[in-house]
Amino acid sequence: MGGADIIPGVSGGTVALILGIYERLIAAISHFDLQLFRLLGSRRWRAAAVHVDLRFLAALGVGILTGIVSLASLMNRLLKDDATRPLTLAAFFGLILASAVLVAKMIKAKRNTDVPVLVILAAAGTIFAYWLTGQTPAAVDEPSLLYVFLCGTVAICAMILPGISGAFILVILGMYLYITGLLRDIKNFDAGWNDLLSVAVFCAGCALGLIVFSKFLRWLLARHEPQTMALLCGFMLGSLRKIWPFKNAWPDADDRVLLIAGIALAAAVFVFVLDRITRGHEHALPLEDDGQDGS
Repeated sequence: MGGADIIPGVSGGTVALILGIYERLIAAISHFDLQLFRLLGSRRWRAAAVHVDLRFLAALGVGILTGIVSLASLMNRLLKDDATRPLTLAAFFGLILASAVLVAKMIKAKRNTDVPVLVILAAAGTIFAYWLTGQTPAAVDEPSLLYVFLCGTVAICAMILPGISGAFILVILGMYLYITGLLRDIKNFDAGWNDLLSVAVFCAGCALGLIVFSKFLRWLLARHEPQTMALLCGFMLGSLRKIWPFKNAWPDADDRVLLIAGIALAAAVFVFVLDRITRGHEHALPLEDDGQDGS
């Protein structure tokens, strides 16, 4: 998820869906609520940890940070090099396309009359994501702290939505280079106090957006799962516009095109194999509260 989140056009939420942990992730994040504060206030540490699925979140968080730190430079080189960029995009194209197929298979209409609504939602999601990925990035030189906070709030919502890239949202808002530059300076111990403050404000915006939006997603999945999954499937299909790997290779129709297509196919097959392996091993917290406090 960390490696995906740093690439404009690719969503970490898509990876979570591939691995079968999406609903568990949404449920765990949404449990940062008043009940958690009550458990902490009464020093019921174990119950609080169970309430938010802390072991899962901690392991996932370490993995995401590891992916961001270890893969950022590699992905940057792969995407900047004209020779490797189409091959890299092809791999993610295959991953997302196959994931969209799997999500489509998860959509089960309760009644035949629901099918047209699901089709419309999927089409709307596709059109919106296709439009969004074609927007021209904004230019922001010296953003205010309020703007930094709002960008964090919006971008983190996109990062947990399959098909909507939080990194690309930052590109559109004119903040991608600014935020990644701050992270680079911090990594190199070259950041000033203002830089650290901006990163702290951005993280605060991310935290607020993540908690609030995860609760909304949890509510949607609990009460309108087919409709939600149809919309997410559309997001994933529409986002393929951003990572179309044949932009400069398609007219030549040579062996390079076959290589790109082969990588995309291999990535898609990998997703289907991974789905077969992980099927039946998904574990999620209940999407609806059962009145227990996790003790």
